[in-house]
Amino acid sequence: MIDLRRDGDVHVLRFDNGENRFSPGLLDEIEKALGELETATRPVALVTAGTGKFYSNGLDLDWITHNPEQWGPYLDRVHGLFARLLTLPMPTVAALNGHAFAAGAMLALSHDYRVMRADRGYFCLPEVDLGLSFTPGMSALIQARLPKTTAHEAMVTGRRYGGEDARAAGIVHRTASEAGVVSAAIDLAASLTGKDGEAIAKIRTVMYGPVLEALRGA
Repeated sequence: MIDLRRDGDVHVLRFDNGENRFSPGLLDEIEKALGELETATRPVALVTAGTGKFYSNGLDLDWITHNPEQWGPYLDRVHGLFARLLTLPMPTVAALNGHAFAAGAMLALSHDYRVMRADRGYFCLPEVDLGLSFTPGMSALIQARLPKTTAHEAMVTGRRYGGEDARAAGIVHRTASEAGVVSAAIDLAASLTGKDGEAIAKIRTVMYGPVLEALRGA
């Protein structure tokens, strides 16, 4: 489901499970990988990426449909994943190789930086079109990580942003070709490995204190 490799001082965590929805099994593997990274020798940085057409389509709605009694604990794990990335003691870059929808888009927002494929794939928060709302933790995360007008538009319209539109809206920091999106993310991450990871984690913890409180209290 995942592949964790090291490219110099950059660890590349690649999701490889179809649409990369957050199944309990995928969450298990991501949590295990993050645990390994938290004890990794410094300096180090993290790049996450998907495969094929998808970065991540977010929640595993099929699993939830068949396990409705697990909704609360499951959502806690997803919130915990966002919080863990926000406090990870290293620079983080999401390489959006394809679609990043709903909680998959929020996963990308939990990183320091985002590099998106320019020609195909969308960043989208489609909850409004699904008749759904955002949890307080999700809402706090989105509003803290996006420009105010972009957060409003993305949340209340469900707009699909292609790569260049996402860059113009302040959602992603760079765009690249399909073949170059991961390498561009690695280059960006590598330029940040000289930063003190523990200091970065402390700075983010204070900077995003209300977001972390909302995610952990959800």
